[in-house]
Formats: sequence, structure tokens, C-alpha cells
Amino acid sequence: MAVSTPLLPAAVQRLAAWCGVLLLVSGVVYVGIRLCDEFRTAVVPVLLALLGTALLGPLHRRLVKAGVHRSVSAGLTCVAVVAVVGGAVYIVVAALIDTGDEIVASLKEAARGVSEHFGAAGTSLDDLASNARELLGKFGGTAASGVISGVSVVGESIAMAVLALLLVFFFLRDSDKAAGTLRSLSPRGSADTLEAMARRALRAVEGFMRGTTLIALIDALLITVGLLVLDVPGAAGLGALVFVGAYIPYLGAFISGALAVLVALADRGFVIALWALGVVLAVQVLEGHVLQPMVQSRTVQMHPAVVMVTITAGASVAGVLGMLLAVPLTAAAFGVVEELRVRYGDREPSAEA
Repeated sequence: MAVSTPLLPAAVQRLAAWCGVLLLVSGVVYVGIRLCDEFRTAVVPVLLALLGTALLGPLHRRLVKAGVHRSVSAGLTCVAVVAVVGGAVYIVVAALIDTGDEIVASLKEAARGVSEHFGAAGTSLDDLASNARELLGKFGGTAASGVISGVSVVGESIAMAVLALLLVFFFLRDSDKAAGTLRSLSPRGSADTLEAMARRALRAVEGFMRGTTLIALIDALLITVGLLVLDVPGAAGLGALVFVGAYIPYLGAFISGALAVLVALADRGFVIALWALGVVLAVQVLEGHVLQPMVQSRTVQMHPAVVMVTITAGASVAGVLGMLLAVPLTAAAFGVVEELRVRYGDREPSAEA
């Protein structure tokens, strides 16, 4: 009998199969992103609630172990998060309001110094600093009018925050039923795998949220103390920016640190600016070589290049909110991939008889 010869070599066939899989996955991901963007007012609260549940889960479990009813425990946890987040927001906003004029004045002084050396370029920087609030106001008005017609951005944000808080309550209260519900909805034979994937993803997000919050607090305190010692104006506001920026890895630290150095340069001179730069770099080295390995050693570790690409993709999809959500969601995805690798990647093919 004549043996038929394949039209394409085996290597080309495998490459074509992988290309087909990548195209299929890319199409599904694109459609999913478009659907999430279309229903963002419902999707965003769910994602924020999942992050909040991951962060608050340990506190809720401790209260339940202490004998507190699950509903009461979830309610107390939500009240605590409202108090903590509300207090943090108040402190950050108050610090920025109290020191905002000093920061803007220092930046204007830096622009004047640049204008003495670079002429027109420095003048334009001075004009930009002088009109910063007006420009931000115009930009904010334009952005607000384009987000959703007929409803203010503040109202939409409050509605999403309230919905997210309610979802956090229900997620915490019914967290003991999540595994059973997932297993009941799983196809036959895949319940154990899906439950393990979900638990690994949750652990990754929990570790990221707790670790990032602790590292952000330490970074903000150290930089604030350093700027206070150097007598840099607006140290409290700059420290608040460092805390908020820490939730956007690398990029947030770079922007907040650069702003602190610029303010020190404008108000205290070149030598103090160098000291401020030393403080910022020292804190970043401490974070990268001590805090990150110690605090997040049990979470999924991602390469900095992956983090930067993830942040850029999140910003292109959902702006600042996308930048904040991109890394924890990617950490969850890496956790799922790691679970699959542990379960199936290390299996050796059975030897042929």
C-alpha cells in the first residue's frame, strides 16, 4: 500500500496549531475586554470587591474563629474598612491640600531656575506651573463630560464604591460557600482542579494586596521622615503621594520620587536635592532587596518587564483604574498558570511497553 506523504512537515503543522490556539485565545481575551469595558459600571465594583475581599479575608476569618457570627463579622469588617479607607483618604487629601501650595510654589521656583538657563523652555515650564490648577480643572471638566452623559463622575464613583462595599460584605459572609458553589458548577472530573486554581489565584491576590499595602506604608513613612529631616516643604503631601503611588509598581514610585526631588531642588537647593534623591533611592533599594523578598516571598513573583507591560495594557484599557487593577489580576493569572504547571507540567509520559 502506498503511504501518503503529509502536505506540510510536522514542525510546520505544530507551529500552525500553536498559531491557531494563540489567535483563538487572543480573540476570546479581546472580546472579554470589550465586554468588560461595555459593562464597566458593573465589572469594576466586582473587581474592586474581589481585591477588597482578598485584603480583608484574614481579618474576617479571625473574627469567625473567635466565635463571631459570619454576618456580624462581615459587617464589622466592612465598617472597619470604611473607617480605615475614609481616614486614609482624609489624611491624604488634607495633606495634599495643606502642602499643595508649597509644592506648586516650589515647582514654579524650579521652573524659574530652569528659565534662567534655558530661556524659552523654562518660561513655558513656569507658565505651565502657574496655570496648573486651571489646566487640571479644564481637563477634569472635559473628562467628566465624556465619561457618561447625564450623570456626574462623582455620582457614578460613589455608586460603584457603595456597590463594591456591599459585594465585599456578601463575598466575605458567603466565602465558606464559594468552594461548594464552584464545585457544583464545574464539569465532571474538573472540580478539584478548578478549586485548586481558584484558591491559588486568591492566595496570589491576597499576598499582593497585603504586601503592597505594607510596603507602601513603610516607603511613605521612611520618605516622609527623610524629607522632614531635610526640611523639604510639603513632606506630608509627598509622603501621601508615595503611599498612593506604591499601588502602581515602579511607575508610581518613580513619579512620586521625582516630584520629591524636584521640590527639594526648588526650595532647598542642589545639595539638599541630592540628599533627597539619596533618600528616595535608599528606600527603593530597601524595598527591592529587603521588603519585597520578605513581605511577598509567598506570592507569585513577576518579572519587572511583565509588570511594566501589564501596567501599560491596563492604562490603555481603563486609564488609572486599569493601572491599579492590572497587576493584581495578572498575579491571579500567574497563580492559575503556576497551579496548572504544578499539576500537569511535571508529569512524565508513561514509558511504552
